[in-house]
Amino acid sequence: MTRLYFVRGGTRTWFSSSLLTAAWPLTLLPLAASYFLRLRSEGPAARLFFMTPKILAATAAVGAVNGVDSFLYASGVSKLPISTSALLIATQLAFTACFAFLLVKQRFTPYSVNAIVLLTMGAGVLAFGASSDRPAGESAREYVVGFIMTILAASLYGFLLPAIELVYKQAKQGITYTLVLEIQVVICFSATVFCAIGMIINKDFQALSREARELFKTGEGNYCVVVIWTAVMWQFFFVGAVGVICYGSSLLSGVLIAMLLSVTEVLGVIFFGEQFRAQKGVSLALSLWGFVSYFYGEVKSSKNALTDPANAVKDCQTAEEAIC
Repeated sequence: MTRLYFVRGGTRTWFSSSLLTAAWPLTLLPLAASYFLRLRSEGPAARLFFMTPKILAATAAVGAVNGVDSFLYASGVSKLPISTSALLIATQLAFTACFAFLLVKQRFTPYSVNAIVLLTMGAGVLAFGASSDRPAGESAREYVVGFIMTILAASLYGFLLPAIELVYKQAKQGITYTLVLEIQVVICFSATVFCAIGMIINKDFQALSREARELFKTGEGNYCVVVIWTAVMWQFFFVGAVGVICYGSSLLSGVLIAMLLSVTEVLGVIFFGEQFRAQKGVSLALSLWGFVSYFYGEVKSSKNALTDPANAVKDCQTAEEAIC
């Protein structure tokens, strides 16, 4: 959907980047419902807000970084075929693994390491002969800029996922459904404000009506449809990403994103008629292999923990925790 905006004639990168988080008010609906249910069950003494000032500040900072990442991502997507940019973004998994180790002391297994290597190699294969899929009418310089912007976006997002997990750990309280949604709202609000400032500086607000009326190839109505649904689907994505981090880990979230980007690469070929060269086929195969490797390792580890009590005790701080 983000690429569709540019393919059909959209030109505003700051506006496109704001769409990644602009639908944050949608998250207020389930958040309000959770507040209402708590008031009904607990009465006036119910606690409405779970974020402390420290967590609020940290989350807002993460959101600002997310705004920078959104701009880098939109800049890359505006210049590259989606089948290429999607697999380049998959390199975020290697960055996620590094930052997860540094920030949250992520533990690795041979299977997770194998998955990281395969998924990263899959994206790296595109660097060989990548310029052969340069869109018509685009200069080599613009293509290279898009390539670099996309890699920078991947590296920054690789930092963001463990940073969100670190915020959970610093909360030093039970990670509830409400707290996860509060963190999501603050991150997206902060990122949207950052992108809105960029739009003001770039005078995007004054240009949007003309862009919809004159530049968008399929008409003003379709322009609104693309813009609205792009924002809505990105909001579902971000809620899912922070939810996986909460109930799993930032590494698991990175693996799922890397896998889904391979699907995006195939959809780009189907819907936009982009070329599917040998490099993309190899990249997709390596990505699928890495995804299967990761989950095979997770299933095997879970079975070992169930069949060998010593493994369960080893993974916990105390024997009592293992029994629980």
